[in-house]
Amino acid sequence: MASRCWRWRRGCSWRPAAQSPGPGSLGGAGPPGPRAAADVLAQVRKRTGLGNSFMPYINLVKHLTSAFPNVYSISRFHHTTPAVCCYSKTRSGEKYTDPFKLGWRDLKGLYEDIRKELIISTTELKEMSEYYFDGKGKAFRPIIVVLMARACNIHHNNSRDVQASQRSIALIAEMIHTASLVHDDVIDDATSRRGKHTVNKIWGEKKAVLAGDLILSAASMALARIGNTTVITILTQVIEDLVRGEFLQLGSKENENERFAHYLEKTFKKTASLIANSCKAVCTFCLFSS
Repeated sequence: MASRCWRWRRGCSWRPAAQSPGPGSLGGAGPPGPRAAADVLAQVRKRTGLGNSFMPYINLVKHLTSAFPNVYSISRFHHTTPAVCCYSKTRSGEKYTDPFKLGWRDLKGLYEDIRKELIISTTELKEMSEYYFDGKGKAFRPIIVVLMARACNIHHNNSRDVQASQRSIALIAEMIHTASLVHDDVIDDATSRRGKHTVNKIWGEKKAVLAGDLILSAASMALARIGNTTVITILTQVIEDLVRGEFLQLGSKENENERFAHYLEKTFKKTASLIANSCKAVCTFCLFSS
């Protein structure tokens, strides 16, 4: 079987392993001469039992290789296709960039801008609402949103700038996510998050629910100010999915197949929907600017 092993090499070539062939193998790695080719054909006929019925295929291969000598090179276990290559080289010296560093320049002042959206006169309620917007979160969702916005803008009009409305979607996504965390901690009776006590642990469950509602309402007001009904429809779907996902988490299914489908639906609605629809929203701005 050693002679049947393949190795990938640059230039889109599949080559056999450089091991010596075992007993009864079809030959080594080098291209066969006329006598070796005849021996291989005899072995193939003997093993497959095809006899002369194998000849039409051999004739077809000979015809193709003679018609296109510069495109195809066919031997026993060596096939190269220079015309179509599935291996693309990266540019010399090119390095992968940290996506957080790549996207963070569009999110400077993220949490300060979110706190400006939380216009609250009551001191305690303001403190509760701003509790998780202390800059210690990963800002994973806003990063994805601004990177998607940049990708769409470059593709659409070769612009590397993120529009103000697209950046607003990043803020709104983080606010919706944080509101869901406050509510989740109440449901799960959690006592710590991000290395500190939860809102419900410090201020109690009732006030925590109100704080989550306030963050969600501030996000909804910021969304309304964008003024794009399509974008508003996309992101309000997220809020519905969050509620439905939480209800799905409270229940389960007895059947194993149904239980896994239940889990996937719950996970999408609670987590993936916000990411997917936020990315969809920033792409929508490119469509309206066409």
